[in-house]
Amino acid sequence: MRFLLRLLLNGVAVFLAAQLIPGIGVSGPAAAIVAGIVLGLINAIIRPLLILLTLPATLITLGLFIFVVNAICLALAAWFVPGFTISGFIPALLGALAITIISWLLSALLTDKK
Repeated sequence: MRFLLRLLLNGVAVFLAAQLIPGIGVSGPAAAIVAGIVLGLINAIIRPLLILLTLPATLITLGLFIFVVNAICLALAAWFVPGFTISGFIPALLGALAITIISWLLSALLTDKK
């Protein structure tokens, strides 16, 4: 249940990021929710593998390369979801940062503290 709530919060974060950042577009709330679900699945399955493969670059840049990995994951989600578009690397980077911050804030406000 908690995983489903996080996927829904990711969808809300994608929708808000599309409103805030030029270069990111969603065709509607349904596309944003689907993009949030796909992004959550990508973050759960593919992102750990990408982090492992890019570990040397992450260590050399003192962890800043993680932002690039997040942008790649967001661009991959945009590639899979019709109605969710990203027009370049900079919007993907800014969008990944915005989605991370927004979903973190929403999770902190809406989830149980056990």
